[in-house]
Amino acid sequence: MLNTKDILETIEMIRTDHLDIRTITMGISLLDCACESGNTFATRIYEKITKKAENLVKTGEEIEKKYGVPIINKRISVTPISLAGGNLGYDDYILAAKALDKAASNTGVNFIGGYSALVQKGSTPAEDALIESIPEALACTNAVCSSVNVATTKSGINMDAVAKMGHIIKKAALLTANNDSFGCAKLVVFANAPDDNPFMAGAFHGVGEGECIINVGVSGPGVVRSAIAKEPDANFAQLAEIIKKTAFKITRVGQLVAREASSMLGIPFGIVDLSLAPTPAIGDSVARILEEMGLECCGAYGTTAALALLNDAVKKGGVMASSQVGGLSGAFIPVSEDEGMINAVNKGALTLEKLEAMTAVCSVGLDMIAVPGDTEADVISAMIADEISIGVVNYKTTAVRVIPAFGKKVGDTISYGGLWGEAPVMEINKYSPSKFIGRGGRIPAPIQSLKN
Repeated sequence: MLNTKDILETIEMIRTDHLDIRTITMGISLLDCACESGNTFATRIYEKITKKAENLVKTGEEIEKKYGVPIINKRISVTPISLAGGNLGYDDYILAAKALDKAASNTGVNFIGGYSALVQKGSTPAEDALIESIPEALACTNAVCSSVNVATTKSGINMDAVAKMGHIIKKAALLTANNDSFGCAKLVVFANAPDDNPFMAGAFHGVGEGECIINVGVSGPGVVRSAIAKEPDANFAQLAEIIKKTAFKITRVGQLVAREASSMLGIPFGIVDLSLAPTPAIGDSVARILEEMGLECCGAYGTTAALALLNDAVKKGGVMASSQVGGLSGAFIPVSEDEGMINAVNKGALTLEKLEAMTAVCSVGLDMIAVPGDTEADVISAMIADEISIGVVNYKTTAVRVIPAFGKKVGDTISYGGLWGEAPVMEINKYSPSKFIGRGGRIPAPIQSLKN
């Protein structure tokens, strides 16, 4: 039961601390759209998406007006296209990408995810064709997002796929060079990708999901930072309690929106993702939360410990608020989308190596990181391999969204605007991993995978 104090507190969170619902994401199964004809497949997926999601944006806007809670994005995720497409080829998948983009435009959503392949243990010819088509698909569309799952704890790491993704990312950078290689910002390489993630660019509708589902991703770094700032002398146990209570309140708002959208659309409510998703707005930053805990600058020694405390407390508070928690659920640290992270990189306090260490205790991984445009494909593959290994060994989701910005060098900046933000081009290790990446095959699953 909400009381007057709760209502006023929520209003204050929205007004001054950037509380919002980052996304309502509708997951749609496309398995019944399979067809041997690329044109027919494209037509089927367009018709199904536009029918299922015709009222999604309108419903989101009505909820915003009813409760006064900003809903920043309305999105769609679909069955990984390499699965729904069956035995289609390169040109057929490009037709599918264009159909997805047209459906996104027709329904008014911000993004559509699921131009994806799951190749953690190997790949079929159809999955190979889809992966090869990713750079062109991202270059010729606006709203389409793509992901490739190259590893799981149970299967190990498909290093052939990892090696290939370095080249795919480089090609995507080249084909979108006129926009700071923006295609790479819409492409994620995963380990242990979740089936119910509402966040882009990695969202897809997993094969274990139902026909259609509503998933919600909350936000709220600014709310957490503000709560900590009010208790400057709190010890670590008290700090954890503050974060837990704040995460509880944020999640309650997310669940309210999710259930309302589910009821209005007549579609089952799936999960609330608890992830603290930052924005480029001043104060709405995970880095600033860590600094509010007592670090002079994000990246200083102690940053990983502070992030571990934050991530754990957020999950504990969120789980108490909702029994339907899923997705990624934790703290995101995307460089371009977090003004505090950008500031820390520009100061020299935050490096790629420190970011990699931080990903061992938070959601996702090396996210929205710009590197020099002349970075070799094998170096990108090795960055992916390092990050994916953290996920596989620790039984968690990790991912890489790296942008080798065409024509850019260390010290330059890429800029996309909106939630995508801007990022300084970061320095990378210059030593070659080519022989390692060239070995091929699969890194076996770790011993902790044997849990049956």
